[in-house]
Amino acid sequence: MARSRVRSAPSVPAGEPAAAGVAADGEITYPDEHLSPAERYQRSRDVAAHPLLADFSVTRPFVLDEFQIDGCRALEEGRSVLACAPTGAGKTVVGEFAVHRALATGGKCFYTTPIKALSNQKYNDLCAAHGAENVGLLTGDTSINSHAPVVVMTTEVLRNMLYAGSPDLAGLTAVVMDEIHYLADKFRGPVWEEVILHLPEDVQLAGLSATVSNAEEFGGWLQQVRGDTTVVVDEHRPVPLWQQMMVGRRLYDLFSADSQPGAGTGRREPAAHVRIDPSLTRAVAEADARWTSGRDDRRRGGGRGRGVPRGGRGYHTPQWRPPSRVEVIERLDSAGLLPAITFIFSRAGCDAAVAQCLRSRLRLVTDEERQRIRAVVDRRAAELPEADLGVLGFWEWREALERGVAAHHAGMLPLFKQTVEELFVAGLVKAVFATETLALGINMPARTVVLEKLVKYNGEGHVDLTPGEYTQLTGRAGRRGIDIEGHAVVLWSPGVDPRQVGGLASKRTYPLRSSFAPTYNMAVNLTEHLGRQAAKELLQQSFAQYQADASVVGMARQVQRSERTMASDIGKADCDRGDTFEYLDLLTRLSTAEKAGAEAEAAERRAATAIDLSRLRRGDVVEVAHGRRAGLAVVLDPGVNPAEPTIRPLVVTAARWAGRLSEADFRGPVPALGRIRLAKHVNYRSPQVRKDIAASIRNAGIQPLSRRRADSSTSAAEAELTALRAAVRAHPVHGCADRDGHLQWARRIRRLQDEIEQMRRKVDGARHSLADQLDRIAGLLTERGFLDGDKLTADGKTLARIWSESDLLAAECLRTGVWDNLPPAELVAAVSALVYESRREQAGPNRPVRGPAGGAIGKTMRLWAELAGAERDRDLRVSREPDVGFATAVREWAEGGTLGQALDAATAAGQELSAGDFVRWCRQVVDLLDQLVPLAHPDLADACRAGIDAVRHGVVALEAV
Repeated sequence: MARSRVRSAPSVPAGEPAAAGVAADGEITYPDEHLSPAERYQRSRDVAAHPLLADFSVTRPFVLDEFQIDGCRALEEGRSVLACAPTGAGKTVVGEFAVHRALATGGKCFYTTPIKALSNQKYNDLCAAHGAENVGLLTGDTSINSHAPVVVMTTEVLRNMLYAGSPDLAGLTAVVMDEIHYLADKFRGPVWEEVILHLPEDVQLAGLSATVSNAEEFGGWLQQVRGDTTVVVDEHRPVPLWQQMMVGRRLYDLFSADSQPGAGTGRREPAAHVRIDPSLTRAVAEADARWTSGRDDRRRGGGRGRGVPRGGRGYHTPQWRPPSRVEVIERLDSAGLLPAITFIFSRAGCDAAVAQCLRSRLRLVTDEERQRIRAVVDRRAAELPEADLGVLGFWEWREALERGVAAHHAGMLPLFKQTVEELFVAGLVKAVFATETLALGINMPARTVVLEKLVKYNGEGHVDLTPGEYTQLTGRAGRRGIDIEGHAVVLWSPGVDPRQVGGLASKRTYPLRSSFAPTYNMAVNLTEHLGRQAAKELLQQSFAQYQADASVVGMARQVQRSERTMASDIGKADCDRGDTFEYLDLLTRLSTAEKAGAEAEAAERRAATAIDLSRLRRGDVVEVAHGRRAGLAVVLDPGVNPAEPTIRPLVVTAARWAGRLSEADFRGPVPALGRIRLAKHVNYRSPQVRKDIAASIRNAGIQPLSRRRADSSTSAAEAELTALRAAVRAHPVHGCADRDGHLQWARRIRRLQDEIEQMRRKVDGARHSLADQLDRIAGLLTERGFLDGDKLTADGKTLARIWSESDLLAAECLRTGVWDNLPPAELVAAVSALVYESRREQAGPNRPVRGPAGGAIGKTMRLWAELAGAERDRDLRVSREPDVGFATAVREWAEGGTLGQALDAATAAGQELSAGDFVRWCRQVVDLLDQLVPLAHPDLADACRAGIDAVRHGVVALEAV
């Protein structure tokens, strides 16, 4: 078992001055007495030479670290700065000095963050430090004191201000970009590079980044595009981090005591210099052996472990069972390792963990703390509509908080998340179950971080955590000024190797990679402000281009290595009977044709079924071609209901069964094969009535459709498949005894050929790839009437003012009048298709939307299909397909429905939305409608305003303030 190492420094009571080296907010560095006399003397000289830094230092309740002084000094000397340091090291001090300098010199400073929650938190911090009259906030739906000398904002807001030439940019002297490494984000990262490239040359940049392994490369790019830039890198963790694993209910050190990375110094050691603790290795081996033995016994015993008496009582073979979340928290509590954040890469998992705690007797707070929690919750939730409390799960949420437990994830109501953050920072909530979004910027450090798994779902599949992600998550452990040490705990499960965890904990290779690429909105704005040629030159200055050029030599070398490998392997695919590659091509063509044929046939069958079902009348006789209800049936009720998305006819079969069928019961056309006369009222629940109807079906002499199709002709697609199958069988290689071996080598060589071709294209186009992409985008925009040479048309000026992932489609909808004459609630539903995106893990087929919104969405889909075809023709990334999954829910809400009714409407449309998701998507719909108001004709603008007002009620209105 691990030795107990938890030690705490006394926290500073609110309202009392901090002791040397200890800040009331936990952001401290080592106190002055830890420095040698020579170091103190040199530091005093450095500070004295920089009067603004000296003044700023006096306002800090702690002694600045060396990297903080280096960053602040660079700013005072007029240089930009990139400060890279671990989570909790205090790099925000550099950004706070930029604010201090701007105020002291009569300048203006913008403080940008990637998310609204972090903007709100920083706004409150700066208001406390400099007074609310000197600080503003801009986050899209919130505008407070926007003309102040210091304004906190999301990065997208600053990008929009730069393109619009906002007068508030006048006098701007510095921009702080907190969490600047966010520019690697696939979807929102390009905005950061746009800002960096567009800022006036005389504006200083203070970039604050988590530790990345290519900080020098990133700093080199900033030096090129922003001028003189100082790169400050600090790898020292102010609170040492102990890496541990929990096997069952026991805690073990991950590393041997003499090689613990981060213990004592906070520095990471090379992976080769660290050793896994032998006691952990033994514990994992024993646990793995027990699990393997129990699994094998269960397989042999048909599910019961060997030696387990019937009924499951008495002795049994041990088998692995993960400790419950309650057991883990209780174990941490007994070791003095709370408060803790447990990262669970699933919203449902976080909620389930809290539910487990509620079902147990777990209570982590005192009665006095419980009263304080109740007071905070009552204050925060005072304006929640009482009718929505049940739908929001308010009572369970409050009960969990009053036990010291909470979840934190993007699906929660923002007000709930903010309350959890406040209570956790105050030390009142002891255990939080969170998704990885918590690791981004929000100030919620803990004594311990727990990782349940080392695998997460990234939207497309389950992938292993990277060393960078592991470092970002575990960096939350260790509260500066409170904890002497932090603890990162990984829960063991079968298959988790301590060496794998050790590799994540000790590896330093997590580079920052650009995700920059031109968009339609960016293309028209760059063209309008710079002209086409200057815009291309600007794109060539991006970090993406900088990295692409730097990688050309490496790719060229990889091409050479792959060519040598291919040359040595190509003979291994030879077959003395024929050409293996020719045979492989035939197999590939056959596989592709079979897949395409199956998809086309399935689509054709579904379409034919839907059309025929919509035409059925009472008394029609149809055939159910397969399944338990196969045979002839008579239609009692066609089941066509405009309010329902699917058709479900009520039938009685020749086998005397009565009930409703669905499209899934048919495969292909469902023509009426005949008709029989029915009584005006048919009591199909009566066995005698069903018997009589079945007899009428048999007596009608109607022939099933399957018999009529006996002589159906072969389609062209089937003929092609038959020819391909014959060609495969006739090929000489098909009869070779070593055919599979030849094919394995042939496939390997083809993969190498494809990789070589892709790398060659990258090498050939690296220097001009972004510029070429801009040319292709400009060509499409010219073709569709948004650009005329270097000038924007009226439609192009509209596109330049739409900030959305579906910017061009929104502009097309405006231009073609798709949204004209829609009532406000219908407009809201139609516009939602451009912003909503179903979560991949729950996405199903889109269900049709009824009413005027459905017609508008149909036109939108046709516009998108046309646009997607044009994009494919020009080798551009295809725009995201509109998603109708939110339309009925937001329409229900805009028509005055309750939160419960709106969420029920979402469920009926196949979408499982939480209250937090619902509020977030409503706000995005409002944001796009707000953008459309100044761009639309008067009637549509009025409808947009009315739609905004219709959405802003209840919890949405509360969260929009």
